[in-house]
Amino acid sequence: MKIAEYQIGHTLPSVQLPPVSRMDLIKYSGASGDFNPIHTIDAEAEKAGLPGIIAHGMWTMGNLSKLFTSYHEEGFIKTFTIRFSGMVFLEDVITLKAELKEKVNESSLFSVTAENGQGQAVIKGNVSFHLYQD
Repeated sequence: MKIAEYQIGHTLPSVQLPPVSRMDLIKYSGASGDFNPIHTIDAEAEKAGLPGIIAHGMWTMGNLSKLFTSYHEEGFIKTFTIRFSGMVFLEDVITLKAELKEKVNESSLFSVTAENGQGQAVIKGNVSFHLYQD
């Protein structure tokens, strides 16, 4: 189904990420330049009062764009507004979800969430997807 055919209340197919690995976070540290050791070193995370290393919030946010990957020929993500509401730990399986909330001309507003394996939202927000004009 084309993204333009979705109606308010419809949901995009959810995306389930593989379990978060230490290598995912090491690679993201290098790509982003965020070398805070709470994301890669167990002892440093524990010193910070965490039960273990946590994923970068922006790593999780960036993965939300995977909900829209199959629609890249129809348009693009114009705006991304999110709120972090939980932490992502090693081996967490994250499920990404989007529901269409509003349509105005070529723009569609989606409510997006990233949920951990317990169904708790770790990110909530909105994505504005803009259709290319013919």
